[in-house]
Amino acid sequence: MRQGPLAGRYFAVATMVMCALIPYLALSAALDSLAPIIGQQLHMSNQTLSLSAGLANAAYAVGTVLAVQFAQHFPQRRMLLGYAVLLVIGCLLTAAAQDPAMFITGRIIQGLCTSLLLISAVPPLAIGYPPNKLRDTAVIMNMCIFGAVALGPFIGGLQANSNEWRPLFWIIAGVAGIALLLAILTFEDAPPANPDSPRDLKAIGLAIVGCVAAFFGSSELASHRFLNPTAIVPLLVGLATIVVLIVYQYRAKRPLLTIQTMLTSTMPVAGVAVALFAAAASVSATALTAEQLVGIYSPLHIGELYLPEAAGAIITAVALGIVINKKAMHYLPLVGMIFLAAGIVVFRIHVPSTQATTLIGSGLTGVGLGATVAPALFVAGFSLPSANLQRVFAIVELLRAVAAFMIAPIFIHFAANVGSSSAVGTGYALWIGFGLAVVGAVIGVVLYALGGARPQTPDLPKFLAGIEPAWNSPPLLARLRRNAAAGSVATEGAE
Repeated sequence: MRQGPLAGRYFAVATMVMCALIPYLALSAALDSLAPIIGQQLHMSNQTLSLSAGLANAAYAVGTVLAVQFAQHFPQRRMLLGYAVLLVIGCLLTAAAQDPAMFITGRIIQGLCTSLLLISAVPPLAIGYPPNKLRDTAVIMNMCIFGAVALGPFIGGLQANSNEWRPLFWIIAGVAGIALLLAILTFEDAPPANPDSPRDLKAIGLAIVGCVAAFFGSSELASHRFLNPTAIVPLLVGLATIVVLIVYQYRAKRPLLTIQTMLTSTMPVAGVAVALFAAAASVSATALTAEQLVGIYSPLHIGELYLPEAAGAIITAVALGIVINKKAMHYLPLVGMIFLAAGIVVFRIHVPSTQATTLIGSGLTGVGLGATVAPALFVAGFSLPSANLQRVFAIVELLRAVAAFMIAPIFIHFAANVGSSSAVGTGYALWIGFGLAVVGAVIGVVLYALGGARPQTPDLPKFLAGIEPAWNSPPLLARLRRNAAAGSVATEGAE
């Protein structure tokens, strides 16, 4: 079996994963500060910039499904090399863009390849090494996904301060190049996961149509009213198609995604629910409040005010690493939802927020978001055998992308058009975000109670061996069903 000189070296593989995930995620968060400069130099309107973000995010969501399908039928590490090459091409296209088409094409390639790399590279990093390395993987994943996003506003503000955008994009292209180099050096030829599995073109088609339509519709809200057919029709059609995809995969005999297994078990459903509500709630706490500060402070100063969010991501990444093999793992997402709700309340004290409330609010929401999505993902993943981890990650990332990236334009449109001013609209949106955080926490607790689930210490050696889940997750609503069955039996006996 062909191998690179650094094959099997954990540090090299982990560095490759970090360099593969950071470019798109960091740029997505930095673009708000750079959008006016990019729009002016490339002659892109606000609507065109919004469309570029929407299509890139749609590609990210679609890539989660494609990655699972490709892994079943093609040598996985060879495909990973191809993804890395395409990522470099996408980064070069955006950095050297001379017109909107070149920029948008590069961003779409970046979004697609980032999710392809995430689903292809992270699960093997998690389950391909001894149990003591899983702690490091959890920290790396949290830092890559949420640390990069949290640093985005500061990085974007720092670049905007010089009235330039290309230097940052060239640096990002260099990081992608390092990812490609490390992918070559750590190459370890691996066979397809399951060549005999069906090629589920229907699932892929539904994912493409649903994600592209939904994200296109939400991006059109930059210049259209919510009920304008150009926005609302593709948005609703896309969401309906994604629901059809989930139902189809739930009922399929040989599904591409493990929807049925996940949605009939207590802990995975609770984990996914918390992750989705946290992703949706965080939009109002970051994008909307930062939008209110534009014109009051410089982009760099706004980025500095949101630096505590990155500190929160670091703290929760370390916390996740500490509890990954403990019973406390189950409580971390709940604690995160409490911090997220508290951060939103701090932002709501004054709109636009003051410097003090922005610093405090961003720190709280950083802890909240970092302590919810990634831990909830592992809670779901540990509830199934490790062979399903890739598919679990794909499902959670697909739904998280819809919850976070697609809802952002909707919230921004809502804040700008509801109430007597954008500040009033933002206040309403913050209350909605607070409600989402509270409801998400309650749903997680209620699902555990109704399922009879108890926090357990994960058996990581057994999980990594691929034999069984790390812990026992009872069937969804198991306690409620038992009580209903007992009541029915008692009634029949009385008759």
